[in-house]
Amino acid sequence: MSGHDPIILKSEIRSQLEVLESLYVGFEDLLRQEFAQLGKTRGTALMVAGIIENYYTCAETLFLRVSHYFENNLDEKHWHRDLLFKMQLSIADIRIPVINQETFLHLQELLRFRHFKRYYYQLDYDWDQLDFLVCKLKKVHPLLTANVQAFVTFLDSLIDSLEPQ
Repeated sequence: MSGHDPIILKSEIRSQLEVLESLYVGFEDLLRQEFAQLGKTRGTALMVAGIIENYYTCAETLFLRVSHYFENNLDEKHWHRDLLFKMQLSIADIRIPVINQETFLHLQELLRFRHFKRYYYQLDYDWDQLDFLVCKLKKVHPLLTANVQAFVTFLDSLIDSLEPQ
């Protein structure tokens, strides 16, 4: 473990959780309002794609904070994929997994899309793919939130163990 304070890590995680929740609420509002009113247009596709990209980037930032704290070494070439993979690992005597296997599988799809969106600029998205990703985001949000809350509980026990008796 690094010399960083686990209380700071916990605060950073809570901050990222608030952003994830805000993004998800914005996503639900988009589906309920603009999408319901405008339908599957180029504009709504861009909005949906943007929220999915931002949501994954926020989750990845949270994972990066955990990775730095616990000094996980990441593959330099494929660090995004490596980071996500390592978040599902239990590291004996170090930390519990940040996410479970189900959450990992859903987030893998969002990572693939985020990579595609960033490197293959596109304005006309395939709605079949976006519909699939909308379902993934709807499934992953409560899972990710619960997984990260469990990890925060683990950090609380770590903090308690570091306090002088």
